[in-house]
Formats: sequence, structure tokens, C-alpha cells
Amino acid sequence: MASASNSTFSVIGSDVKITGDVAASADLHVDGTVQGDIKCSSLVQGESSQVTGAIHAETARLAGRVNGSITARELVILKSAQIEGDVHYDALTIEQGAQVDGRFAPNTQKKPAKPVESTTPAQPTTRQEQIPLTN
Repeated sequence: MASASNSTFSVIGSDVKITGDVAASADLHVDGTVQGDIKCSSLVQGESSQVTGAIHAETARLAGRVNGSITARELVILKSAQIEGDVHYDALTIEQGAQVDGRFAPNTQKKPAKPVESTTPAQPTTRQEQIPLTN
């Protein structure tokens, strides 16, 4: 049997307006208005919802208006979404018709591969010596 903490689900109804940061240890469904940052495990945003602040979630499914940065491991932006802010993600899905005014960037920036010269310095030197110079 699953423990109660694994099935926690909180709802901010369409008639609720919150001014301040919201933190949830599990799933959060927002239909109302939040003026502040949201941190949770999983976020589902309804079409009529408005969030003014940063969103940090493992997974997020956005359908309303967001004015702030978004950081999520798995992010789905539905066609009804209107987002103003930068978006950071590991996996991203955007429905046709969604409006995003901001920059997209993956969460983890991969370091560029080291040049061959730094890992095996003898090879480039040898190759360069074998190429005849012509003038």
C-alpha cells in the first residue's frame, strides 16, 4: 500500500488568489492566481490560472499565463499557455499555438569535448609534420 505522502495532491482553486511564495512537497494543481514563486514536485496549471513569479518543478504542465522564469525537468507547454520569461528544461513539449516570450535553454549545459590536441598531443604534431608546405 502506498503511503499518504506519495499521494498528496493540493489544489489552488480558481477563486483563490495567493500573494507570496508557494511550496508543496508533492503535486500541485493551480487554477487560481499566484503572485510569488512556486516550488513543487509536479505542477499542473489550469487554463484560467495566472502565475507571476518563478516556477521550479520536477514536472510541469502549463496551460495558463506565467510571467516569470520556469525551471523543470519535464515541461509541457499547452496551446492555451501564455508565458513571458526564460524556460529551462531537460525534456520539453510545446503544443502548436502556445505563446512564449523568452529564451529556452536546457538545464544542463554539456561541456564541449576537449580538442584532440589536449588528449593526445603527439598525433596532431605528427600529422602536421607529414603535411608538406607549398608556397
